[in-house]
Amino acid sequence: MSSLEELVARVRVFARERHWEQFHTPKNLSMALAGEVGELLAELQWLTPGQSAEVMEDKDSGPRVRAEIGDVMIYLVRLADVLGVDLVEAATDKLEEASRRYTVEAAHSSAAKIRSSPSG
Repeated sequence: MSSLEELVARVRVFARERHWEQFHTPKNLSMALAGEVGELLAELQWLTPGQSAEVMEDKDSGPRVRAEIGDVMIYLVRLADVLGVDLVEAATDKLEEASRRYTVEAAHSSAAKIRSSPSG
């Protein structure tokens, strides 16, 4: 079992033991996930690009950022589990799509968004 599979199982058991399945609807989990992403954003909001790149080295901010990333991961894992989405497969599919859309030649050293064609 992969560490992601172990995490999915642990989060599932955590929710089950507390009888939280009734609250873990896709809507509620999506909203909770958005809230946690907001808390992560708040930790980085007023930092310069350089400060944000080094945030984990800060003895106060680093642990808070790590904790918020953990919260985001837990809610994402739980949402995917409730919806029956394999996170690795979904991410792999998106990466393959992005590699077709953002070829090395078209996207090298550019942050520009490439619009998809009407047919794809």
